[in-house]
This record gives sequence, C-alpha cells and structure tokens, in this order.
Amino acid sequence: MNKLLIVGTVAFDAIETPFGKTDKILGGAGTFIGLSASHFNLQSAIVSVVGDDFPQEYLDLLTARNIDISGLEVVKGGKTFFWSGRYHNDMNSRDTLATELNVLADFNPIVPENFKNADVVMLGNLHPLVQTGVLNQMTAKPKLVVLDTMNFWMDCALPELLDVIKRVDVITINDEEARQLSGEYSLVKAAAKIHTMGPKYVVIKKGEHGALIFHNEHIFFAPALPLADVFDPTGAGDTFAGGFAGFITQQGDVSFETMKTAIIQGSNLASFCVEKFGTERMLELKEEEVKKRLKQFKSLTQFEIEL
Repeated sequence: MNKLLIVGTVAFDAIETPFGKTDKILGGAGTFIGLSASHFNLQSAIVSVVGDDFPQEYLDLLTARNIDISGLEVVKGGKTFFWSGRYHNDMNSRDTLATELNVLADFNPIVPENFKNADVVMLGNLHPLVQTGVLNQMTAKPKLVVLDTMNFWMDCALPELLDVIKRVDVITINDEEARQLSGEYSLVKAAAKIHTMGPKYVVIKKGEHGALIFHNEHIFFAPALPLADVFDPTGAGDTFAGGFAGFITQQGDVSFETMKTAIIQGSNLASFCVEKFGTERMLELKEEEVKKRLKQFKSLTQFEIEL
C-alpha cells in the first residue's frame, strides 16, 4: 500500500452554531484529514502534538482506523491546542472566541522513520516553518506534496509561507485566501499568479459552492452537493483535503485526470462532515453511504449535449 504522511493539529474544539453548541470535542486539521483519508486503501500517519489531557479514547479512535500515531507527540504536563468558535446564521462566517496554542506553540515535528519515504505528504494548516521542517526530514522526494494554509499565515509569516510554497506541488486555499495571496480578484488570474510561486496545481475551495482545480490552462470544477441542513462546517475543508490526498495516494498516480476525480472524492466526504458536530459524522460513516453519495455527485454533474 502507498503511504500518506499527514501533518496537522490534533486538538479540542468547542463549537456554537444556530443548531446548538458543544463542550470540548475532538477536532484539529490532522484529525479530520486522517479520518477522511482512512476511507481509502493506504497506510497513513499523523505528525502532531497533544498534551497529556488528551483522552486515550481519542487516540484509540485514530488507531482503530489504521492511522499510525507514532509521530503524535504527547507532552507530559502540557495542554492540548484548543479552538472555540461561533458560526453566524449563514454558516459561512464565524467568530473565533478562543485560540489557545498550548503545546502547539513549541511544536517540533518528528516524522516517523517508516514514513520519511511517504508517497504523498499532506501539510495541514500550521505555521510554515513547521511545514518546512517536515519536508526537510523526508529521505525521498514524495510523488506529491499538498499544502493547506490560511490568511493568518499570509498576515504574520508571509516570507516563510512563500518559501514553503516553492516546494509544494498542490496548494489548497479558499477563494478569499487565493485573492489575498495573489493580489488578484479574478480566481483565474489568482491561480495563474500562484502557479508562478511554485505549485503546479492550485485548488480553490468555495465552501457550499464547490471547488476549482487549476493546472496551467486546464480548469476543473467540482460542485458541492446541495444539502438540506448544514449542521457544523468545522473541518469540512480538512475533510476535503483528506479525501483529495487519500484518493491520490491510493491510486499512486498524480496526473491531472486523477486529481479531477480526487476533487470529487474530497467534496463527497466533506458533504458528510457538515451533517453533525465536529468529527461525529465522520466517525460513524459507512462505506456504502460514501458510494451512494458518489452516485449522487455523478448524477448531479452528468449530462448529454449535441454539439
């Protein structure tokens, strides 16, 4: 089986939406990416850090899905990264109520020996220096390096971010971040500008409006499945990234055609993530549900036309 190395937060979230609120629950980009990628036939490992307040049952949830956690450091006496947010009625905007870095503030990633030759590396949303630190530990050049980032790092660590962007094959960001990073309003122009920074592929996530992938003059669009209820959008982008990277890892092929299917796979899995709070829906998700919804995606986008 091919190997996927995942770097990202494993954390506590507390979430408030128009549908209710939670106390501290399992969250973090690395968690959502790992759970999503576990739906594919591959070996995966998460590189992250937690405090000793992180419950053993959460670690067991990850290992039960064949996710290697030997690169998940547990800091004795430390507290796990915590984020709290409140979503507005439109569910597209939110207010951050609390961000406590805790053990993440001094995180020094250590890649497990047996994943230093991973086929695909998925760099979740973390400080660019942490992402660079992981790439520096790889003993073989991965077939594909995927990077996720956000406007926060563009604001406070832009030089370091641009350095790591030079070393990746795919960048995944939302439309607002693509515009900020490129200085272009048109997403077509934004993608072209970001191509010049290093990545061969630019994935722009548009939330409930789907996702675009750009590769030079080629563009592919994947819709988001129209859902009656969006319960909690937290982790949807990371779930998308996990599905995208997981499918490519399983296939072992990094062509644009494979990436087009990977975008659909990511969108499909993200559509489940938003149906319940936190990781709850992803933890109970069955393969037959995934396949059934993929058929819905196919019918949503398939048509015949005479030209």
